[in-house]
Amino acid sequence: MKLEALAALFSLLTAANAHEGAFGRHAALAHKRQATTSATAAASSSSASGLSAATTAATPASSAAPSVTTLPTTGSDPAQTANNGIPALSEITSGMPTGTIWTASTTYTAGASPTALKGAPALPSAFVFSPTDWPPMDKIPPTDSPQVQEWMKELDGHDIPDIRPTLDNTCGGDPEAAAQAEERGWWTCGGWTDANDITVCPDKLTWGISFDDGPGPYTGLYLDEKDLAATFFVVGSRCIERPQLLVEEHMAGHEISVHTWSHHALTTMTNEQIVAELGWTRHAIQTILGVTPVTFRAPFGDIDNRVRAIANAMNLRSIIWTRYNGFAYDTNDWKVAGGVVSPTDQMATFDSILGNATLMDNGFIVLEHDLYEQTVDLAIGYTLPAAQSHSPAFTLKSIGECQNIPLTDMYLETTTNKTVAAKSSNSTTSSSTTTPKGAASTGSDSSASSFAIPALSAVFAAALGSSLLL
Repeated sequence: MKLEALAALFSLLTAANAHEGAFGRHAALAHKRQATTSATAAASSSSASGLSAATTAATPASSAAPSVTTLPTTGSDPAQTANNGIPALSEITSGMPTGTIWTASTTYTAGASPTALKGAPALPSAFVFSPTDWPPMDKIPPTDSPQVQEWMKELDGHDIPDIRPTLDNTCGGDPEAAAQAEERGWWTCGGWTDANDITVCPDKLTWGISFDDGPGPYTGLYLDEKDLAATFFVVGSRCIERPQLLVEEHMAGHEISVHTWSHHALTTMTNEQIVAELGWTRHAIQTILGVTPVTFRAPFGDIDNRVRAIANAMNLRSIIWTRYNGFAYDTNDWKVAGGVVSPTDQMATFDSILGNATLMDNGFIVLEHDLYEQTVDLAIGYTLPAAQSHSPAFTLKSIGECQNIPLTDMYLETTTNKTVAAKSSNSTTSSSTTTPKGAASTGSDSSASSFAIPALSAVFAAALGSSLLL
């Protein structure tokens, strides 16, 4: 079944890459985020918007067998037909006909800047793809290029754990690594997290909205209409394939974060390969937008202390979706696109997420995707409206915003903090327990490990001005 699902998703990926699309105008959202940024910038000058200089002891998602809470659902109607031309829930399947292909609504010229991002660098000249400038798309990049060799220097002076790569990023496929999951801080096996990982929103009933695997052509219109901001974890190969979509997300005031170059499991890679995956994606975003994210999400959530340390050295802080009482906040939308689960079952999973979320003392982060038409239909037609109409109501924000991090502090070029504090929890409580605030780092505790951005980023900052990144 797993191989069938992967094959189906690969077919969808191939088809999705042929689509083009864009989003509506975003002035209202941009002005809203700009106002929020202005109001919170002073208060968050010591916020958890950056990275710790070294990883700390991991905390588990489960120190015993998971205990899943069974809850009443929100009563989603499988026959419901959503607004915005979204099909009825039962019709959203892996074989559904392709809907409207969006055309670009706005062409941004070089020199434009997003309204929401104060002090943002002007957009560079329009991106022109040249295959000689980039690694092959959707493949782990070579590690012998001058760029990767330069980025490897960013690891100098950092303590990178000597952890061998996993065999196939599954617990069953690598029993030895699974037995060492706590020592490794391996999220895949046991949900182990580091105190610097962002896994929840601090405020109760707050949903940190994010979409993985894009830029994809279907999401932005709904977010614009509903005045919502989201965090987009973008794949480097998709960025250079759809640069205008990335520009429109950025200009709308959405947050852009790194999701690797080829979407392969990071714990299976060598140190050099991890640097290449993160570095090329970071470079693609910076080339197209002029800004460099300071956050990332590992594909499949597959992260351990070695991956964290490498990412931290490269100015990238990990964001993972929430786990609570053994329940992962994964909507399973990708399984609908792959034909593995029905849309009705997927919505029942989401109902359980909302039910569990009302029991938590803090907010949550959910895994969703924007690469496939099916996953976006589920999000804009059903999951997002369900959260907005839920009783009690949920507040929907981008992940940085739910952390009270100004948008400026989501990028290296615009951060207002000379010293970025990575605040960590002193608790080692499992994120499967009933005390979620101690279960995962939220950046809200008083202890902090700080570093100066100029010192940590010296190699990278120099590279920004070099021919390597032109």
